[in-house]
Amino acid sequence: MKIIDKLVTWARLKSPWVIHFNTGACNACDIEIVAALTPLFDLERFGVLLKGTPRHADVLLCSGPVTRQIEKRLVRIYEQMPEPKFVVAIGTCACSGGVFYQCYNIKGGIDQVIPVSAYIPGCPARPEAIIDGVVKLLASYEEGEAKKSKKLENKTF
Repeated sequence: MKIIDKLVTWARLKSPWVIHFNTGACNACDIEIVAALTPLFDLERFGVLLKGTPRHADVLLCSGPVTRQIEKRLVRIYEQMPEPKFVVAIGTCACSGGVFYQCYNIKGGIDQVIPVSAYIPGCPARPEAIIDGVVKLLASYEEGEAKKSKKLENKTF
C-alpha cells in the first residue's frame, strides 16, 4: 500500500464527513441525528462533520423508508459520493420500512435501493446508538483496510 493511500485511509477514519438525508420519515430520527451532532453528545469528538453536499461526504446517514418519489434522488446522491462510501440506515423505517411496510407508495428500507453498511434500529434511534453505530462502522473499515494492507505486504512480486 502506498504512503498516500495510507494517509487517505487515516484521514477518512479520523475525520469522516457525513451527509444526512431524509427519505420520507416522520422526522423523529432526524431530530435524533441532529441531537447527536450537538455539544451534548458531541459526535465531532470522533472527527465527524456534517456536510451539505454528497461530493464531500464519506457516510450517508439515511432516515425513513424509501418512497417511490424519493428513490431516484437517493440513488443520485449515493452515486455522487466518492469511494469508499458508506450508508447508515437509522431508525426502524430505514432498516425495514417500519410502520409504513407494504404501503402502496413505499419501496421498503434503504437496502431495497442502495447497499447499506450499518443498521441502527429504534423508533426513534437514540443519539448514543447513532454514535455507537458510526464508531463501529469506522472500526470495521479500519480492520478491513489493515487486513488488505497485510495481504499486499505478504505478496512477492
